[in-house]
Amino acid sequence: MITTDYLVIGSGVAGLTFAIKIAEHFPNKKILIVTKGDKDESNTKYAQGGVAVVIDNCEDSFQKHIQDTLIAGDGLCDKAVVKMVVKDGPKRLQELVYWGANFDTNLNGNYDLGKEGGHSEHRVVHHKDITGYEIEQTLLRRIQQLENITVLSHHFVIDLITQHHVKAVKEKELACYGAYVLNEKNDTISTIQATNTLLASGGIGKVYGHTTNPVIATGDGIAMAYRAKARIRDMEFIQFHPTALHNEEGASLFLISEAVRGFGAYLRNKQGDRFMFDYDERAELASRDIVSQSIDKELKKYGDTHVFLDCTHLNITEFKKHFPNIYQKCKDLQIDISKDWIPVVPASHYVCGGIEVDIYGRTSINHLFSCGECSRTGLHGANRLASNSLLEALVYSHNIFKYLTSNPAVSHEVKIPEWIDNGTEVPNRDILIQYNLEELQSLMRNYVGIVRSNNELQEAKIKLDIIYQEVEGLYKTSKVNTALCELRNMINVAHLIINQSLERRENKGGYFNIDNKYCDIVVNSYL
Repeated sequence: MITTDYLVIGSGVAGLTFAIKIAEHFPNKKILIVTKGDKDESNTKYAQGGVAVVIDNCEDSFQKHIQDTLIAGDGLCDKAVVKMVVKDGPKRLQELVYWGANFDTNLNGNYDLGKEGGHSEHRVVHHKDITGYEIEQTLLRRIQQLENITVLSHHFVIDLITQHHVKAVKEKELACYGAYVLNEKNDTISTIQATNTLLASGGIGKVYGHTTNPVIATGDGIAMAYRAKARIRDMEFIQFHPTALHNEEGASLFLISEAVRGFGAYLRNKQGDRFMFDYDERAELASRDIVSQSIDKELKKYGDTHVFLDCTHLNITEFKKHFPNIYQKCKDLQIDISKDWIPVVPASHYVCGGIEVDIYGRTSINHLFSCGECSRTGLHGANRLASNSLLEALVYSHNIFKYLTSNPAVSHEVKIPEWIDNGTEVPNRDILIQYNLEELQSLMRNYVGIVRSNNELQEAKIKLDIIYQEVEGLYKTSKVNTALCELRNMINVAHLIINQSLERRENKGGYFNIDNKYCDIVVNSYL
């Protein structure tokens, strides 16, 4: 049995920021960070664009940022949350700078602010095209300086511990007491008892296979919260990044940042037509949902596998300065952006829904908090505005920290049983796990993608149940491993996406069903 005051599940910007703040405030409290894979492997690491924050008060304003967020969210944002997050942004950015994060500046020494799709002004603070990596490394350096933080890398959280596991408890309301955790290196399972638990486990991209997310993005936090009976909301709103670098193999795709379009790149189909004006007056600077749906329409119109991002008219010297990582990746693939168009395709990128939380990051389960991509705060509504995700993670990790410093919890007096796997066997079924994974990903791409229909969703539900029955049987008879648990989690996430898609009767933001009421020129063109 391991005991800790604060259990943090995930090592992206959300989890690390909270851990630093709570460790600094309570030097005598123990903080345990659990993360599968390496401690720096997270969606944060791959965030290219930056942090959307109002810095230039001459050209920009809080009201403009609020309005841009509300427009992108297509009427489903929580306005109070949007206002709170936007106004708190500058303070949270300065904390990163204080901890040592570096962001690009111009010749005048001011921040070199980028502009991305859906933004009316230049307000994206960035570090070249590897902003997430810069922030991640800054936070990890600070983590190493704090003696009351322990990081368990290569540890996989199997399930949260609630009354379902602990029978003799006095609390009438559902509560979380920690988690069961698998050591991926020696296959032992530990029981971790925690006074408070924070889920900051990232996204769900691998559910679709073709994704800009790293391979670790398997929806673990959302799935385990769902099994623990937490409220999950808005899972139908999957954001597909419009411009992932197309390759024949699929799998995790390299992201071509929205900032490249903000820099002036054009989208063209194989005929060479700059087609975005056919769908939105903002053209390439329309919000992600509109750009992704427009590309999908072009691909289906001509039967193509990808469209192109044209940068040939841009100042290549300046492009290399702003996007060195993207330039080098294209060069490695023999794409000379001064002469060649970049082949791009939409890929699953971000889930706007997740574990429902209030402004303090509290879930519907006592002592369980959530922030980052796995949470549903109300900021994004039906579609996330570019570069609002890092901002949300910074603000909500701070809100949770402030709540817990003002409302300290008392350690739980409960006896938690150890993990029991008597009667199970070590699975020798890697082929079966891989087969079901590929079936799941194919199902989600083909039936639950950018454009959906009620018939396809119902078919997906039937097919998913077959996969579920087989995998659940395997889970109950096998000693657990990461691959099996991840597959189980992705099946739970797919179930949530499909069922909440069927429940939605109106097309909004990133969700489009051809059987629903249509809302704009893009969705109208499908009918």
